[in-house]
Amino acid sequence: GQTPMFPRIFGHEAGGIVESVGEGVTDVAPGDHVLPVFTGECKECPHCKSAESNMCDLLRINTDRGVMIGDGKSRFSIDGKPIYHFVGTSTFSEYTVMHVGCVAKINPEAPLDKVCVLSCGISTGLGASINVAKPPKGSTVAIFGLGAVGLAAAEGARIAGASRIIGIDLNASRFEEARKFGCTEFVNPKDYSKPVQQVLAEM
Repeated sequence: GQTPMFPRIFGHEAGGIVESVGEGVTDVAPGDHVLPVFTGECKECPHCKSAESNMCDLLRINTDRGVMIGDGKSRFSIDGKPIYHFVGTSTFSEYTVMHVGCVAKINPEAPLDKVCVLSCGISTGLGASINVAKPPKGSTVAIFGLGAVGLAAAEGARIAGASRIIGIDLNASRFEEARKFGCTEFVNPKDYSKPVQQVLAEM
């Protein structure tokens, strides 16, 4: 963000249980299991109603906003002084306060310590493949970096029907795991004296 707003509580990936809800909230109830969503959905704006965008007019990611949208105030404080929010989630906290459009209800049987990565890393990579790149069936896809986001992008390319999914990473120990997510070939840039894009073009 451009605004040096401190102190603030960071964090955007988590899994949690709703402790209480504000007036007029009907989408979730106390006891519901949820994931925070730092790019929320108001469900009313043109972006939310579009199948091509998730950049909600009200709740799009804004790293410079450190307060609640409704009243422009923080819900965190120490000794009466405000502590600011971060991307509408502030998940590095035992308790946090979010706009209802920034939580997604999930199955209560899903283990919260595992599904927390669905609130960002997995959905980001999967969505980048399926919703943005949209690789045609039989196409070749190259994925740079095989961490959580990269593995999810590989899975998305596999689901979309890509026939060659080339995983690129400086850490070759990631290759075997990446095969489980759809990668068919691998390139470690450290193994070549020429630029990796040239290696890929020759492949």
